Amino acid sequence: MPLDPAAYQPYADPDDFIREVTDLIWVDRSISYIRENYEPDSIVHGAYGTSTTRDEVIEGTLMRISATPDRTGQAEDVIWEARGDDAFLSSHLVLSGHLQTSEYSRTIANCLYRRGRMVEEWVVRDSLAGALNRGDDLDELARAQAFRGYTGSWTEAPPIDPIAKGDSGVRPDDHRAEVETVLEMIRTVWNDRDLQKVETFFQRDLVLLTVGNRVVIRPEGYRRALLRFLESFPAGQFEIRDIQSNYDVRYAGLRVAVTWKFVGAYNGKPDYGPLTGKPVDVLGISQFTFHNGALAKEVRLWDDIALRAQIAGTRGDEPVGPTNIY
Repeated sequence: MPLDPAAYQPYADPDDFIREVTDLIWVDRSISYIRENYEPDSIVHGAYGTSTTRDEVIEGTLMRISATPDRTGQAEDVIWEARGDDAFLSSHLVLSGHLQTSEYSRTIANCLYRRGRMVEEWVVRDSLAGALNRGDDLDELARAQAFRGYTGSWTEAPPIDPIAKGDSGVRPDDHRAEVETVLEMIRTVWNDRDLQKVETFFQRDLVLLTVGNRVVIRPEGYRRALLRFLESFPAGQFEIRDIQSNYDVRYAGLRVAVTWKFVGAYNGKPDYGPLTGKPVDVLGISQFTFHNGALAKEVRLWDDIALRAQIAGTRGDEPVGPTNIY
């Protein structure tokens, strides 16, 4: 079923819609446009929890723009997929930085739009990149934030069959072979810990872009990056919450985006300070790119400062500042 133009008007398609609306708000600073773009009861799941009103989005956007006035961003990828005939789910990878320096970071915002209005969003930022560039004390930065926690769909059980239906609703059965490859890789390598199988799914010359602006290459680099995360949460598991796929030659062909939740007790290596033995709830998004039928690239983001703040909260560390979920 073709997508009704009402889903993305007045723009040419969902890709054009997402890029232009994001620029209007974040680059041209038309913060007031959020009132036209978001439903009043729009839901945003961010690294510090869930917000449930448009006013919170407006306030959070203003605070973030004010705190980083010299930064600008542009689309690095837009993976969109229809949700019925009048809605779409987009996965927007944004590369942002200072125009006169080499400092940059990435954000992925997954937005569910229905008839041109945003109804639900899942967003992650690589806050670690900026913190490392500035030389911040990561634990002190985390203690300045409060993890509010999640509500709504994010607290429910994961979808039984995310290929058929994810948190955003029923999805079309597009690019099934590639989608199944990504899910099997997550089950086998990420969750079952069969790290030898990286070569089964990825090309030899793979590239992983991940938090802290780290660039990882080759299967052995991929294995080590996964171990580096899992070593603090050795029994943790990745839940698949949503999927979208898209083919577009402007973005290197076929890509698959996965929204995931990582849940695991902080009882392994104390990379985030003293162990708590209590579970964390991490919102993450990955974008995968295929080449000649195999995975060639992944962009994997979560907010590592927010993860530290969540752990600090379970230790009873008192936050010293406000939290900007958006």
